[in-house]
Amino acid sequence: MFEATKVGRSVSKQDFKEQQAQLRTDLLAAQRELKAARVPVVVLISGIEAAGKGEVVNRLNEWLDTRGVQTFAFWDESDEERERPRYWRFWRALPARGEMAILFGGWYQTPIEHRFRDHCSDAELDAELNRIVDFERMLIQDGTLIVKFWFHMSESDQKARLKELSRDDKSRWKMLPDKSKFSEQYAAFEQVAERVIMHTDRGISPWYLIEAGNRRYRDLTVGKTLLHAMRSRLAANTPPDEQTPSIGSPELPVGEQARITLLDQLDLALALERDAYKDELKALQNRINELAWRAYTQKRSTVLVFEGVDAGGKGGAIRRITNAIDARLYRAIPVAAPNDEEKAHHYLWRFWRQIPRAGYISLYDRSWYGRVLVERVEGFASDAEWRRAYSEINRFEEQLVDSGVILLKFWLHISQDEQLKRFKDRENVPYKRYKITDEDWRNREKWPQYKEAINEMVVRTSTRHAGWTLVEGNDKPYARIKVLRTICAALTEALEGEQRPPAGYLPCGERRPQPAKRAATDKKDK
Repeated sequence: MFEATKVGRSVSKQDFKEQQAQLRTDLLAAQRELKAARVPVVVLISGIEAAGKGEVVNRLNEWLDTRGVQTFAFWDESDEERERPRYWRFWRALPARGEMAILFGGWYQTPIEHRFRDHCSDAELDAELNRIVDFERMLIQDGTLIVKFWFHMSESDQKARLKELSRDDKSRWKMLPDKSKFSEQYAAFEQVAERVIMHTDRGISPWYLIEAGNRRYRDLTVGKTLLHAMRSRLAANTPPDEQTPSIGSPELPVGEQARITLLDQLDLALALERDAYKDELKALQNRINELAWRAYTQKRSTVLVFEGVDAGGKGGAIRRITNAIDARLYRAIPVAAPNDEEKAHHYLWRFWRQIPRAGYISLYDRSWYGRVLVERVEGFASDAEWRRAYSEINRFEEQLVDSGVILLKFWLHISQDEQLKRFKDRENVPYKRYKITDEDWRNREKWPQYKEAINEMVVRTSTRHAGWTLVEGNDKPYARIKVLRTICAALTEALEGEQRPPAGYLPCGERRPQPAKRAATDKKDK
């Protein structure tokens, strides 16, 4: 879920200076309009330690008219607060109509800290998060605009920032009595944060995940996103409900480095020497066959999801799997546009019907992610429908995993040049001609829109229980081996209890192509 907050986005001093002046003007204008419209605004500021939350709040107070803004930090509970229900302190902080409140942590701070410190269980945390969802819905339906920011960065960036803060006598970090826990247990805190965000990221109150490594990028993104949210609320003219679309993605600053995505991080030059590919393919297929029968014996079902750009290699990867498995154990499911019966039901209905029995395997050639990809880009789903689908999909997949299903999701990606090459190849080769359609060419024209949708899909649905594996697909042998290795590792971990690398970025001998004479050495290294 947090991969996109670690890609190194930044804004130069000159770009920041040029964009800041207009942003301040626009924010003040929107603030005045909201005051006239009597719309209360709640801005929730949360995230990992040392992400600069205090700096962001100070910046917002600089950009906005502070006469209409109040800031609250919920640190220690007072005796007065301890004698009352927990939400009493938040009710007191809620802004009047037309005013704005900025809340550090808000109603999320205590549940996150309690779970991180093992003061409550996952079930108890989920119960509190359900209460939060209901609380926010109630406020929103009464007219409140709630904008929630989560600030994140890589572990190395956090360590560097903490070292910087440790030398500042005025920093809150230096004043914390047990500050070491946060820096020493980065992964544990991130896991709790993922659960909280996944549970409370709703269509009417989405989380905005902000990369906090570069201060200028962070501050501009927050300001632009807040402005977009304020303007959208003014344009709507009425409080949103569960059917009303929200924004969902940060409003990014201008600049190439400020708009890079997870797909831009993939090294599409990665390749595998042909002889090494043949040897490893045979070994991995034998291993998958063995693991498939073992899963059948242990009654562990498997769901494999394949998504990717057109001509990205999904079919080829699926065939390398099915060729290795007894046909009685699997079912390959090509997903096309829904028929009339499927349209008459919830979009997940048809996928629920195809979940495999215990011990069997289902391979989806495209899947329920069509709701947030093709249906989003082509306009087949309304904004409200595809925006709330992230939460629906996460809960659907969590139910599968909790029931014992081994779930793996692959995104196979290629460059635009490689896609054009494969399209032309399909047109020129008779037995491949059926693969290319007018729709493929139309989709290619919308490459930027699909790229944006793919990035948001991975951000919002790559979770601890169902992470995405991004596959560099320009070299077909490399891509197929990476898919097979990922499946073998996951099945081995599930069936034998071996430790599995984090889902989503399984190392696969990721190196540049080597000369043939190095093939044996490279294979050994892998």
